[in-house]
Amino acid sequence: MRRFPFMSEHNVLMLAGIGVIVMFCQWIAWRVRVPAILFLLLAGIVAGPLGGWLNPDPLFGRLLFPFISLSVAIILFEGSLTLQFHEIRGLETVVRRLISGGLVITWLITTLATRWIMGFSWELAFLFGAITVVTGPTVIAPLLLTVRPVARVANVLRWEGIAIDPIGALLAVLVYEFIVSLGGGAAWGNVLLTFGEMIAIGGFVGVGSGMAAAVVLRRNWLPDHLMNIAMLVLVFAVFAGSDALHPESGLLSVTLMGIFLANRKGVPVEEILAFKETLSLMLLSVLFVILAARMDLESLLGLGWKALLVLAVMVFVARPLKMLFATWGSPLPWKERALLAWMAPRGIVAAAVSALFAIQLEAQGVTDAKQLLPLTFMVIIGTVVLQSLTARPLAVALGVALPEPNGFLIVGANSVARAIGKALQGQDVPVLLCDSNWDNIATARMDGLPTYYGSAISEHADRHLDLAGLGRMLALAPDENYNALVAAHYRDQFGRKKVYILQSSTRQDSAGKHRSAAVHSGDDLFGAGITFGRLASLIGQGAAVRATTLSDAFDFVHYQNSGDKPPIPLFLVDTNGYVLPVMDDGEMAPPSGWTVLGLVPPEGGSA
Repeated sequence: MRRFPFMSEHNVLMLAGIGVIVMFCQWIAWRVRVPAILFLLLAGIVAGPLGGWLNPDPLFGRLLFPFISLSVAIILFEGSLTLQFHEIRGLETVVRRLISGGLVITWLITTLATRWIMGFSWELAFLFGAITVVTGPTVIAPLLLTVRPVARVANVLRWEGIAIDPIGALLAVLVYEFIVSLGGGAAWGNVLLTFGEMIAIGGFVGVGSGMAAAVVLRRNWLPDHLMNIAMLVLVFAVFAGSDALHPESGLLSVTLMGIFLANRKGVPVEEILAFKETLSLMLLSVLFVILAARMDLESLLGLGWKALLVLAVMVFVARPLKMLFATWGSPLPWKERALLAWMAPRGIVAAAVSALFAIQLEAQGVTDAKQLLPLTFMVIIGTVVLQSLTARPLAVALGVALPEPNGFLIVGANSVARAIGKALQGQDVPVLLCDSNWDNIATARMDGLPTYYGSAISEHADRHLDLAGLGRMLALAPDENYNALVAAHYRDQFGRKKVYILQSSTRQDSAGKHRSAAVHSGDDLFGAGITFGRLASLIGQGAAVRATTLSDAFDFVHYQNSGDKPPIPLFLVDTNGYVLPVMDDGEMAPPSGWTVLGLVPPEGGSA
């Protein structure tokens, strides 16, 4: 069998190894509830400069920077698809200031610190300041998943991180053009011309491509199975085409295209997002490992204390002043402003742009150009490590962190849903009942239960349903097909194992062709034989959900066999207050101290 020279066993092993490292880092981060960026950077350093196992330059060769550029384009496009103008209603001025005047504040303060502390030339100091103004989605998005701040803080940070990336890259290109044009005596003319060309080309290509894509998607000119791959190819084409017309305009184009599609009515961006989010997560993780593996530890450590002082100025002076300017006169309370002033990690765009310019400037003999890349990486590592470890505790201390998502979204506000909702609420578990039947909603509100009047799968619900503190779903409507539809809708939101369906009365007797496929449903609640009809009948007879604490003398076996009409166990509550639905997946043996929420049949009724 003929072998291709670039597909040696060693290269294949290294590529597969990167994938294994990425997944292991993500898993560890999930287990210890710390942003995966920390483990990805550490893994890249261990595999690269420390271990010598991974060297991205010979592995990828001349394709390394094209791969990085296309990956960043996908990440920016996926992030921009989530930017909807209604999310920042009332905060438009804050976002606009962050990516305009606030950007200039960060740039100038960082430039002065780099010039006076590091001793860089003015030209190189201005370039470093331009490179590090970005706080991109490659680090903001994973950080927000861990910190989980209130919606306003999260929306402002997402908008800033995604919108500022192409602007920061554009600014860095302008400064670079100024540096290389100084010798020709026409530096300012070149800068102004470059700026105008980049804005014009990036805007025209981005908005034009967004309009064309919107027409294709709204008119269903693509079959469903080609939609994701077609959009991926379009992102590549827009980025490459825009960059071909003018270098470094591609990031602006794909960002504008994503924002246009996200805010165009009738465009099914949700179907694209699921695929793009998975792809972005993989690319983001791989990029961090690769770029960390390219680091020169000797140059990084050789920066000394001066580099740490520059980092301190950026974190403790530049960012607070930028946020003070951006939020002046805004409705944001001071606690939310304080968290915004603390969270500004740098990411992939800064690393990629600095690597590109450092190589080019070194070739031109620019003094201190070789320090540009390690100083940028020091800022990335410093901001990521510092803010990853402290942002969540700070958000909790300030009271601007969302509660842990242990609550339940309950689909249905009928008698069964209300009884279960009140029992869960009695255990201090957040609940929210959704129903399109006004009588059910009115009764639930009189019982003191939080409600949403409308369908849980409506477009209005997608935009306005407040899921803060809710991490699981109970589908308790009497219509099993509706339950399955809702479960499929929220499976990506909560996770496949956190969506539960109560069987209908007729499910067990229905022919297979009349039942929803299991792949479209959630896990069955409460075990075999426990159906909506049975619970509704018992509650109609006077049954109630009651809490019973187990002990050594009265364990779960005694509970199940207590009395002539034993209760039906519905939920288990551990000693930490975490609620687990009872499932038909084997023997249950909750220990002493746990609480059982069970439906106790009425006197004279039947279980």
